[in-house]
Amino acid sequence: MKAIYSRELTILPSMCDAEGRLGVPNAFALFMDIATEHAEVLHVGMTDLMSRGLFWLTVRTKLRFHRRPGMIETVEAVTWPETPERSRCNRDYLLRKGDETLIEGKTEWMVMNMKTGRLHPADSLFPEGMEVEDARTLPGPFMRMDEAFEGAEDMGGYTVRSTDIDVGGHMNNAAYVRAIAGAFSSEEWKNMNIRELEVNFRSPCFEGETLRLQRRKTDDGLELKLSRDGKTIALMRIA
Repeated sequence: MKAIYSRELTILPSMCDAEGRLGVPNAFALFMDIATEHAEVLHVGMTDLMSRGLFWLTVRTKLRFHRRPGMIETVEAVTWPETPERSRCNRDYLLRKGDETLIEGKTEWMVMNMKTGRLHPADSLFPEGMEVEDARTLPGPFMRMDEAFEGAEDMGGYTVRSTDIDVGGHMNNAAYVRAIAGAFSSEEWKNMNIRELEVNFRSPCFEGETLRLQRRKTDDGLELKLSRDGKTIALMRIA
């Protein structure tokens, strides 16, 4: 079984931002969706895992934007898992149009036992004989982000809504990005001209909780922090 999956899709209005292009949070959601489809094909998707009391967890994710496609543009989404380690597995993503690379991404995953809360070996999940791709969209390690934000600018609070919650009962991965994007005006977001966006998920959060958002400038962009009662929920780097 070859561990690569692709399909053609159209960028619909519901996926677009104020510029009429694929929104940054929507790009995260798109790759999450295509990974979910592929996992079902490999028999390690939500249906199979939940029947075994297991659940995929996103640890870190990074996207590099070359060009965000516009409304009604037809593109191809491609994804494949890397060779899994004992407790973790990277998955690569690619959005392209013909020979043009539009967006590249990778995500680090772990698998949790929903009953015990402990990690389940990731290298035992994939089907025997699966042919893993050697290609890497974003080679190299994820960035290390310092969670000490003393003196950083406070951007206010965000209350986790019912629409942020996924089937696992906690805030959806893409909802973190939507929450942070929504803290900026459309003009501010546009002027950032985002080239890369990386998120490090530290702790789950749940409906009704209020999160604090802070930001600080870096040499090439911004770092942001979502926290609850002093505990880091997520860190984000925008370049």
